[in-house]
Amino acid sequence: MSISIIGAGNVGQAIASALSRKGVQVFIGVTDPEKYRKAVLELGDQVSIGTVEDAIGASELVILAVPYSATESIAKSMENWSGKILVDATNPLAPALSGLAIGTTTSGAEQLAQHAVGARVVKAFNTTGAENMADSGYSSGVPFMPVCGDDADARQKVIALATMIGFDAVDCGDLSVARYLEPFAMVWIHMAIKLGMGRRFAFARLQR
Repeated sequence: MSISIIGAGNVGQAIASALSRKGVQVFIGVTDPEKYRKAVLELGDQVSIGTVEDAIGASELVILAVPYSATESIAKSMENWSGKILVDATNPLAPALSGLAIGTTTSGAEQLAQHAVGARVVKAFNTTGAENMADSGYSSGVPFMPVCGDDADARQKVIALATMIGFDAVDCGDLSVARYLEPFAMVWIHMAIKLGMGRRFAFARLQR
């Protein structure tokens, strides 16, 4: 099926690249398509670009890969999402990566769900860096990708998508679990940036 991605930054382009290599048609939506057209066309013939509105209309599964501050306006741009799957790949980061702007009693994903009327919101692709989204291959294991959302069918579709591009995608249950996944993302960010470990690592699940 066609997948739409809102945002053409590092994460949006990384996911688009990974999906296109698997033969998936990807439509990237941005406010200024001409600004990103050259970069997007370099991702391959499977990837096209247009407006945010066009991208939302093109697919039944839409991935939000934008700054968290942009999620509310995008969610409210549709009067009713009519059952589309809306994947929240964002984190509500505080200024200077000092932490999260919201948490413990709610999450960015839950706030998004309140704004996106009729959408089936799923949290995924937020707990690791763009480099791992573009290339999930590690000789020592398979990177972990937790997925949560209130609609079981929507979760399974996103799990299948993450598995297809090389992740150990795990069903973590209801959307309220995003309250844990967004802080978990901060662990990777803290290690990669604040501690200077770089971005070429990922978390993996070990199970006996």
